Amino acid sequence: MSTLLYRIGRTAYRRPWYFIAPWAVVLATIIGLLAVYPPQLSSEVRIDGTPAQNLIDDLAGKMPLMAGGQGIIAFETENGSRIDSGDNLGTLLAAVDKVYTSDHVIDARAVLKQEAAKGMNSPTIRAAGATTLSGASSGHSAAATPLTINGQAVPGVIISPDKTSAILQFQFDKQTFELPTDTIGNTVAAAKHVTAGHDIAVLPSASMVQVPAIVGAGEVAGVAIAALVLLATLGSVVAAGLPLVTALTGVGVGVGGALVVSHLVSLHSLSAVLGLMIGLAVGIDYALFIVNRQRRYILDNDASAEEAVGRALGTSGTAVVFAGSTVAIALTALAIVRIHLITTMGIAATATVVIAVLAAVTLLPALLGLAGDRICSSKARRRAAVRRATDIPSRRARRLATAWVGMVTRHRFLAATAALIIAGLLAFPATQMSLGLPSGASYNQGTAQRESYEVVKDRFGPGYNGPLVVVADAGNREGPIATTDIAALYRDLAQLPGVTSVTLGAVSDNGRTVVFSVVPSSGPTDSATEQLVHEIRGEAPTFASERHVDVDVTGFTALGIDVSARLAHALPVYLAVVAVLSIFLLALVFRSILIPIKATLGFVLSILAAFGATTAVFQEGWGQAILGFHATSPILAVLPIVATGLLYGLAMDYEVFLVSAMKEAHAHGRHGDDAIAHGFEQAARVVVAAAAIMTAVFAGFIFNDDPMIRQFGFALAVGVVVDAFVVRMLLVPAVMSIFGDAVWWMPRVLERLLPKVEIEGEGLVHRPADSLPAQQDLAPSRS
Repeated sequence: MSTLLYRIGRTAYRRPWYFIAPWAVVLATIIGLLAVYPPQLSSEVRIDGTPAQNLIDDLAGKMPLMAGGQGIIAFETENGSRIDSGDNLGTLLAAVDKVYTSDHVIDARAVLKQEAAKGMNSPTIRAAGATTLSGASSGHSAAATPLTINGQAVPGVIISPDKTSAILQFQFDKQTFELPTDTIGNTVAAAKHVTAGHDIAVLPSASMVQVPAIVGAGEVAGVAIAALVLLATLGSVVAAGLPLVTALTGVGVGVGGALVVSHLVSLHSLSAVLGLMIGLAVGIDYALFIVNRQRRYILDNDASAEEAVGRALGTSGTAVVFAGSTVAIALTALAIVRIHLITTMGIAATATVVIAVLAAVTLLPALLGLAGDRICSSKARRRAAVRRATDIPSRRARRLATAWVGMVTRHRFLAATAALIIAGLLAFPATQMSLGLPSGASYNQGTAQRESYEVVKDRFGPGYNGPLVVVADAGNREGPIATTDIAALYRDLAQLPGVTSVTLGAVSDNGRTVVFSVVPSSGPTDSATEQLVHEIRGEAPTFASERHVDVDVTGFTALGIDVSARLAHALPVYLAVVAVLSIFLLALVFRSILIPIKATLGFVLSILAAFGATTAVFQEGWGQAILGFHATSPILAVLPIVATGLLYGLAMDYEVFLVSAMKEAHAHGRHGDDAIAHGFEQAARVVVAAAAIMTAVFAGFIFNDDPMIRQFGFALAVGVVVDAFVVRMLLVPAVMSIFGDAVWWMPRVLERLLPKVEIEGEGLVHRPADSLPAQQDLAPSRS
């Protein structure tokens, strides 16, 4: 591998356009395809096999109109006047009319007429409606009531007990992610146009968000900080710019390709965001490792720029290929949980990582060829020449690394204890971690989604933000469901503890399926709501025997409960797989038993610390003022398992680049703390720079408006900080110092059985340049 990469590096240096042109063609093709075929991203959180998802799919076949996405718009008078009288009433009715006549919105008024023909307005069912519980159970002095005009209810419109607010609940004819891009925006704009100048605020709910903005000011700022770190590390604008160009090209091809494929395969918007996050982070880091090694060969060994590129690719490039492979394996392994959403996220991120590796070993050396000798400034060369002539220790950063590792190894037990305490304190809040899906409460203050959530919670009750959809089906029984059974089931649901109100929604054309909307007295992510869902499902046998119907629960709230339970069950299995994978791969690389175990335990510490910090900030609200937002909510259900895969790969990067330098020192006769210190001095600076770059990139996503993206950015940023600065910089040298040379021991049986893996081009490092097949280029050399 190292010799092949050496040849690729020198060939790309001499014939750069042979390598740059294919990348340019692919990137231009992707941009052209996206211009003609805009991406089709999904915002659906679909977990096949869960009760709520199965019911949604079943309902789509039996009652297509009830299987579309739900819309909720809150209307609130800004001066506190009544919304159900005078000019306010006329404005509200006009806004409702505009919404119902918008494209892809189901007009409930027409549906109501059809339902009347099926007997939905029969005296028996109207009598059942009288059993609806009052709002007193949710803390209100009176119940929210349907808006009525001349004794006729306006479909979907409910007035708050204080009469200052109204909510309109309606449905689209498709799921939100399937709607044309401007559908939701146009629907809300139509309502706002009517209410403009009438002191009535129009507040769409969180359910009416299609695809979040992938790139914003925070993400740009993160890349800008990464550029500054590159400049400080590499010392020249040219050297700092090449990793950025390489990473951005890789991301353009990787994420752009995923967006093109979204026309063929359902792709969640979060998959594209994760691809962008990981692609930028590893793309910059992998290029940094190679450029830094090339500069070391030039400055420390007085090698030519061309020879240095070949050797950098043969050494650090080999480590990059291995590190990228481990990231790709970890992300591909997400498929073992057998959840389509998680699998597509893993595949999209894997593709981006693989493309980042390819860019680092093909595009980057070509760009270095264009840069030529300018990769090192004349000032840096003069300083290097003085160092080589006088044998003066390198730079301040090297001296700082020497002082740090010396202190850690001298106080090894104290350092290891401190690292464990820091990680343990950060991890502790994870014991209270609650999983769920984002709601309006997850959005920052000042956003329409949060304001809508607060208005509904304060004026109507928290349960109106997440009504449950209860479906009764005739099952194997013949004929339609009897009206008396519908009325009895209506009363049964209304009398359950924790239910604020029940609304009879719709009946299928054949009368065999009935849909109810059940409003809990608790919020969508409260434990009481989860208990109510389980209670309704627990009563299903009773409903089957007494009311002759099969009953189950779905809707966004129930879906969140089922998704969280499914992913919580899959997480330990995935963690076990990753741990075994980690131990095996590191045993191959380092020919050691203790190092893989130590590295895997360190990775687990980093993961738990990231989960704990994310729980503390997003679920408990600690420190949110510092980050500029205020929104507490459960942790996104897909975050723990996906973040585990991402952070595992990144932790492996740092472990490989740091410990391989120590291994090289040990292989050349250094022992104990001397080998640890020498390797640390060689690798610490670039590992710290790489971690700082990744942290900056991930932290930029913390300021995205979408709560899912914000949580992922925070968790990954914290995970990188803990893994790089607490585990790798503190715990690793301390533990290795405690065990001494015993860390390199492996039983002879395993030594013989395990294949040898070379990840730093050890054989290449010590071969003279004239012994390498530099003349065997992959393309003709310049004449």
